[in-house]
Parts: sequence; structure tokens; C-alpha cells
Amino acid sequence: MARKKRKGKYKMKTHKATSKRFRMTGSGKIVRTKVGKGHLRRNTSKRTKYLLDEMIPVKAKGLIKHIKRLAPYMSKKS
Repeated sequence: MARKKRKGKYKMKTHKATSKRFRMTGSGKIVRTKVGKGHLRRNTSKRTKYLLDEMIPVKAKGLIKHIKRLAPYMSKKS
């Protein structure tokens, strides 16, 4: 049986670390989580730990361009 011919040129590979760190909102903005959530939070106040859950929009235009290049198929879903 013959192989199917592919339409278009190539598929881009997604940079997995980028796709795990960033997310796209419904309006198309790229957001990230705050730093400092990995470990050593035992002595941190509950309020500070709660504030770490917030998602922050990425503002730097160059960084947004870089992220979109690394994760080309990042869509407006989860």
C-alpha cells in the first residue's frame, strides 16, 4: 500500500518546556505563573502562598514573539 502524500512542507516541533510554562488566554494573551512555588514554602505566610497562584501576562514583545516561535501550536484552550 502506498503512503499518503503530505500536504504542506513540515511540521514544527513544540518546545515542551515552553508549552508547560506558558498558556494562552481566551483573548490571545500569553500568561505565566509566578516564581517561587517549587520548594521552601514552609515558613511563608498563607497570604503570600495564595498570591503565588496568580497568572501574570507576559508583557515583553520580544519574549512573546520568542514564545510563539517555540510553541507554534499553542492555542486558546487550556
